[in-house]
Amino acid sequence: MAGQTSSKRSKTRRSPAGRKPVVCLISAHPLVLPELQRNLQPLRYHIVNRLLDIDPTRELHSIPLPVASLYVVDSHSMGPATENLVAGIRYRYPKRHVIVLVEETEGLHCFPLLRLGVKGLIRYKDVCTQLTQAVRSIAEGGIWIPRDLMSRYLESGQGLQAAQLPSTASKSLSRREREVLDCLLKNYSNKEIANSLHISESTVKFHVSNVISRFGVRRRADLILRFLPETASVH
Repeated sequence: MAGQTSSKRSKTRRSPAGRKPVVCLISAHPLVLPELQRNLQPLRYHIVNRLLDIDPTRELHSIPLPVASLYVVDSHSMGPATENLVAGIRYRYPKRHVIVLVEETEGLHCFPLLRLGVKGLIRYKDVCTQLTQAVRSIAEGGIWIPRDLMSRYLESGQGLQAAQLPSTASKSLSRREREVLDCLLKNYSNKEIANSLHISESTVKFHVSNVISRFGVRRRADLILRFLPETASVH
């Protein structure tokens, strides 16, 4: 989908008994949950609804939640408590994935959610057209984050750092491949890489293919996903 960073790395996660993936929908508004559930009906996943009673004195990171493959969090009415809730989910279930529904993805308010390891951010106005596809993609190991937001996040210095790359893989890269890798981690398109390095797009495609292969992934989004935060702490 244009404007999204998305990828698929593995088969859809299923329970040991072979049941369908479990998606937990979390909201403080009772009318939102059935709407979200209807939106996800085409997937035929097992959907669990969790209605939150937002109490300013309550620590959301400690509220009981069902174990699920993926959590969809409606941030409306939660405000700053959204981060607390997501941190609790990521702390207790670090291998599970989280999608957060937000008003906008333009501001810096989304950066803390990315640092917590959120794999999907969807604006409310895009829920009807994107939620089903995003849940499917993330359940299969991908990410669903607006490309411009990911670029701003990486460029802010709060995202990926070259020092995090495995030395065995990075040492095998040529100078040009390192330059292409740097652009990939900034979420540049092939055209943007070509303009930045003053080479043709066909040459970019060749180097991108080599870099992705060296790191043992299939797509550029997989490379970004590999180095996004995978754990979170609750303070």
